[in-house]
Amino acid sequence: MRWWEWVLVAMAVVLAAVAVYDVTQKQRAIPRVFPVVGHLRFLLEAIGPELRQYIVTDNDHERPFSRDQRRWIYASAKRENTYFGFGTDNDLEHTPGYLIVKQSTFPLREPRVGEPSYDDRNALPCAKVLGGPRGRTHAFRMRSVVNISSMSYGSLSSAAVEALNAGARIDGCLQGSGEGSVTKYHDRGGDLVWQIGTGYFGCRDHAGNFSLPRFLDTIGTHDKIRAVEIKLSQGAKPGLGGVLPGEKVTKEIAAIRGVQAGVDCISPSTHSAFHDADSLLDFVELLASETGLPVGIKSAVGDDTFFRELAHLMADGTRGVDWLTIDGGEGGTGAAPLAFSDHVALPFKIGFARVYGIFADAGVTDRLVFIGGGRLGLPQRALLAFALGADGINVGREAMLSIGCIQAQRCHTGRCPTGVTTNSPWRMRGLDPELKSVRVAHYLEQLRKEILELSRACGQPHPALVGPEHLEVIDENFGSRGLAHVFGYQPGWGMPGPDATAAIRLLMADGGRLAAAALPPMPGAAGTEAAGNGAPARASSGTGRTDDPEPTADPEPTA
Repeated sequence: MRWWEWVLVAMAVVLAAVAVYDVTQKQRAIPRVFPVVGHLRFLLEAIGPELRQYIVTDNDHERPFSRDQRRWIYASAKRENTYFGFGTDNDLEHTPGYLIVKQSTFPLREPRVGEPSYDDRNALPCAKVLGGPRGRTHAFRMRSVVNISSMSYGSLSSAAVEALNAGARIDGCLQGSGEGSVTKYHDRGGDLVWQIGTGYFGCRDHAGNFSLPRFLDTIGTHDKIRAVEIKLSQGAKPGLGGVLPGEKVTKEIAAIRGVQAGVDCISPSTHSAFHDADSLLDFVELLASETGLPVGIKSAVGDDTFFRELAHLMADGTRGVDWLTIDGGEGGTGAAPLAFSDHVALPFKIGFARVYGIFADAGVTDRLVFIGGGRLGLPQRALLAFALGADGINVGREAMLSIGCIQAQRCHTGRCPTGVTTNSPWRMRGLDPELKSVRVAHYLEQLRKEILELSRACGQPHPALVGPEHLEVIDENFGSRGLAHVFGYQPGWGMPGPDATAAIRLLMADGGRLAAAALPPMPGAAGTEAAGNGAPARASSGTGRTDDPEPTADPEPTA
């Protein structure tokens, strides 16, 4: 053989070895699904900063998540360096709507490693008790103000659902089931919020209407369901109903949902179990009385007449929802018409502030928990949500990014290259649930950590205590306005009541050691499992769970 033939043989052997390694390793999804050629992505990613100085885009112009934002999420999930060098590359003074956090001259000191008050889990429990004001039998305090948004099996792959549920178990947070019902892939130890949409999947009769016996049967079958969420609409396609393209409706998904395989699964645009705010409250109280679980609603914001009626009906205290999730129009979806995802429903900041003001005027903000959704899985965005009055946030696409999503935006095709939103066995094999569950837990913990750091920079021990006065918004004329002025907030709006404030100050005292006690231990190495999910066992009746640990003292508020 000539020398160049030996070179070709050697190259072929090397490529074959790389291919074998790629398809057997589990660390990276792209090479596992696309051996050898998948490495080109990492090469281009490595030299991307240099190339982008001359072609394509900069670090901040990609949507829905910029390159900088995705890099921060990826680094957080892998526990790599999340710092950025050389200062900001944002144009602060010429970007209308740019958010500024007003740090305190005397911020709270951050506990250091080795100190008794140091909390390596950065615990951030909710200031309010979910279901507490309505006296639900299984009311509880959410152990984390950051939870995983509802995303259905079918919209996500089975491997992705498993990874997110196991990650919720490791982190100690909640995972929303999505309106596609609770499945066996949600049974990896994570606590669940069962979402019920207009299709009533998991609780429907043969005609597609709500069935109370089926509802109770599902509750009794899945002992990790801690709360029930009624989905009125979501930010990405409000007024349309859920859509699962036929390419993603497998025989298994069709059996779970009670629909035909291979045909678009389209949920109705409105509910058949109720028709207005008054009948909705009757439905909420029915579900709560039958199970003892907290029951809330999720909605995007368009016409605010419904919210005014709901707040008015809740004012007398006889009926009420336990929480309200406001989803911004910028929220994500697996499939939606472009006009709906681009132009229907108010964005989160405007919609949430409008709804919060309605409930504040009615004097009922302390009777329910406010949850925000819509690209809030970044520290500064999350802090703004808390300043507007949110008691917690849900993260969806950010959680997807943490388990390998590369923002290919092929969710609706069934050809997701990383196995996150596809049911293709070949593509899905690139997503290892055991490894990715740890990565999503790392991301959630890092997000809490940086939210907590921003809160302490403002002089507060918890983000719920950060008010509108702590943030300003830059305008186009080298000026800025406080958050209260921008959104028309009255004094005291956006803050929890005295009882919730006292409770959260106690939980966060001494660096949050009492709050941290409720969280499960984080795995010491990638791929290992937590010793337990850190939550009390469910009641033997199968209708709910006992409360999480609460403060045992009645503290005076402290600084």
